[in-house]
Amino acid sequence: MRLSRIKVAGGNKLAFYDEAGFMLLEDAAKNAGKDFSWLAHAELIDCIHGGKHHHNALSLFQNFKPDRNLADASFLVPIPKPNKIFLLAGNYAEHIREGGGIALERAETFPYVFMKPASTTLNDPYKPIRIPSVSPDAIDWELELGVIIGRNCKAVKEADALSYVAGYTIINDISNRKFRPNAGRKKREKDVFFDWLHGKWFDSFCPMGPCVLDAKSLPDPQALKLELKLNGDTKQSSSTAQMIFPIAALIEFISSMVTLEPGDIISTGTPSGVGHTSGTFLKDGDIMHGCIEKIGTLVTKVAKELDCPYESEIVFSRRDD
Repeated sequence: MRLSRIKVAGGNKLAFYDEAGFMLLEDAAKNAGKDFSWLAHAELIDCIHGGKHHHNALSLFQNFKPDRNLADASFLVPIPKPNKIFLLAGNYAEHIREGGGIALERAETFPYVFMKPASTTLNDPYKPIRIPSVSPDAIDWELELGVIIGRNCKAVKEADALSYVAGYTIINDISNRKFRPNAGRKKREKDVFFDWLHGKWFDSFCPMGPCVLDAKSLPDPQALKLELKLNGDTKQSSSTAQMIFPIAALIEFISSMVTLEPGDIISTGTPSGVGHTSGTFLKDGDIMHGCIEKIGTLVTKVAKELDCPYESEIVFSRRDD
């Protein structure tokens, strides 16, 4: 079962998702003669594994037949207000090596985890990311599997960790590789780290979607193919099997320090093939297709910041995907 948040003429709705089209959950209920009053206040997180309406959603899914075209709706970020977004740096050995680093074995190291501000970095599918005018020349892509937490999770063990996962989605961890505040600055020991970190935080730098795959539909999340295409050319091609720290280990590590809550997101790192390696960076008019097996394709366009202010409601046609 895959679910999306979409904007249609009647407002924001929940829908079953498929490459062939979508169907509103309320329409599935009407067709089956079932009550759907619970949908009036239901969020997507309520309808996937661990959610209070998971059983209701699964029941309606039996009646799912795509009856609307994907182009007939504007897709929205599946989890609009997560309390926390954690992201992994260097969780694929080949990505570490392509950047000139040395990939140590899992037993010799630990996960590098950072965060992004959810309210300003999250970006809807198809909506363009904005190249920041303050530092426009080294904007990069990073296709990643996103993990959505379904229930409170604290100090869990790796063996039990996947039972706390509600679903999986697609994230593109957009990064500014050459952001250097204050060109005349005095060099300090930690400048390199904070330059890297600040380059992750720009508005729109976390596209996510277009759907969430219910965790019950994916027994093994460590065997998914990932592929990112830029303007039709394949840039990243790998598998989640190549993670240094698998999802369950990441949940154990993060929950040892922080209570994970329903709707929290862990973006699990990117494989090799980022633009920084070849000096290929995003520019106005580019389009990316980030595909993860069994989930779908996250389409992201690129626009100049001045051409696409934060308040813009620009939605690109999907006919040229």
